[in-house]
Amino acid sequence: MITKRIIPCLDVKDGRVVKGVNFLGLADVSSPVKLAKFYSECGADELVFYDITASAEGRALFTDILCEAASSVFIPLTVGGGINTTEDFDRVLKCGADKVSVNSGAIRNPDLIHAAAQKYGDQCVVLSVDAKRVDGGYHVFAKGGREDTGMDAIEWIKRGQNMGAGEIVLNSIDTDGVKQGFDLEMLGAVCEIATVPVIASGGAGNMEHFTDLFKALPTVDAGLAASIFHFGEVDIKALKEKLRNDGINVRL
Repeated sequence: MITKRIIPCLDVKDGRVVKGVNFLGLADVSSPVKLAKFYSECGADELVFYDITASAEGRALFTDILCEAASSVFIPLTVGGGINTTEDFDRVLKCGADKVSVNSGAIRNPDLIHAAAQKYGDQCVVLSVDAKRVDGGYHVFAKGGREDTGMDAIEWIKRGQNMGAGEIVLNSIDTDGVKQGFDLEMLGAVCEIATVPVIASGGAGNMEHFTDLFKALPTVDAGLAASIFHFGEVDIKALKEKLRNDGINVRL
């Protein structure tokens, strides 16, 4: 049985971890370096570091903070934000990232997925998809959820997989920060076509939501969350113990 992963997410803006609701209303939380070290020591399986305004501001990701954060963690680290070229992959990997997440850069240039997978391996390329319900379907949004691309999210994920993405992170803008549970409907549609690991993001509000996720969608590989971990609402070790008691295989 595959071990389910619990992944905290650090959304970084101007060098600080922030969190909002539906991708809006960002509030300052903490230092990314301090939080990264904390999560590395408290049982998280992996860590995600997003420079959330890099793409919208048209700049490169903050590498100084990333290097400092990477040096303080001993779990796999996925990094995204402002990734537009294979040179960006190279720069981030040299800072200590294990995997690189692409979103807006891949939307602008889908060949980036294939080029990066060829150069660094599929396992290194994570396709992050910010999706929202529009006119009865799921649309892909770019630039940190600010811009509706009009692209169908399911078709985009199929294409990304075919081009070499080794993992999919599905961020539901509809449930982001609302804390009413993961978007099981949207995730279910993705799982039906997924041929690579799927990470669920957006909506976790308590421990039960993780149990609901893995019970309802056994093929989902991981649950990602931010504020409930950042503000101490859910302790990762306690969450994993609950999941184990609920019959879900996790690494304790």
